[in-house]
Amino acid sequence: MNPLEPTRARPGPDATATFDGMPLRALPGQTVAAALWAAGVTAWRGTRGTGEPRGVFCGIGVCFDCLVVVNGRPNQRACLVPVRPGDVIRTQRGTGRDDD
Repeated sequence: MNPLEPTRARPGPDATATFDGMPLRALPGQTVAAALWAAGVTAWRGTRGTGEPRGVFCGIGVCFDCLVVVNGRPNQRACLVPVRPGDVIRTQRGTGRDDD
């Protein structure tokens, strides 16, 4: 392989998931945060108490501002979790558990 020549790599098919009941398309390997940004969504979590909107802050999984509920599991960092076909992604309110 010559590193100066293109590899002719092509992405695989898009993955389709849902976000708050709406279809969400993602490229192979794309994180939830990247797919949401590409769809024009910039906030997908409400803080405990006041419900202030949050989205990506650090983008590397350190700050926990980008938490979402994925397939019923709360507290998933959207900047680290890749979208998988059929994922059900929801806005996280508070701790993401039904008792909030």
